[in-house]
Amino acid sequence: MSLLCIVRVMNDFWTHTDGLVPNHLKEKSMRKIIRDGEIVECGMLHIEDDQSIPQGDISVSLKRWQEEKTSLLQRDTQVGVRLTGEDDIRLMKDDLEKVDLIVLTFPKFADGRGYSQARILRDELGFRGEVRAIGDILKDQIFYLLRCGVSAFEVTDGKDLQEALESFSDFTVTYQAAADTEKPIYRR
Repeated sequence: MSLLCIVRVMNDFWTHTDGLVPNHLKEKSMRKIIRDGEIVECGMLHIEDDQSIPQGDISVSLKRWQEEKTSLLQRDTQVGVRLTGEDDIRLMKDDLEKVDLIVLTFPKFADGRGYSQARILRDELGFRGEVRAIGDILKDQIFYLLRCGVSAFEVTDGKDLQEALESFSDFTVTYQAAADTEKPIYRR
């Protein structure tokens, strides 16, 4: 199923994001992201809690998901849940089969809580859907985010997606078990 849709840009949305949403999302209805190792177009809109819900594919905060789950599940478009580092991913345990994707926000490249959230999603909660990292993600972090279970990347404006995609193969050998490899190297 495609995540393509038309995005409505609403000025009040962009003033409440505190830098979590890349600048290029503010200016274009369709943008390029990396999903499953390919650069693809996406038009998902990340909706803030005080915004009305538009048509099309959306992501909402964990708080909004908890408050409006019933109506969100009735939509015929994709719905994702957006988490900040402060959110407890385990609160989504019973709802993971109901959502199309989980969006992990990285407000600063030095904020590593999304790595832990991705591992919990994959290893502890068994989530097999799309896990998308959004925000200030450096090229050097992408390989490690993949190892934690992130499958899509929506990076800040000005970052080269092709260069980011090349970082998928920065390393050819991994020693530890992770979300992408069940066994450590000495048991393979």
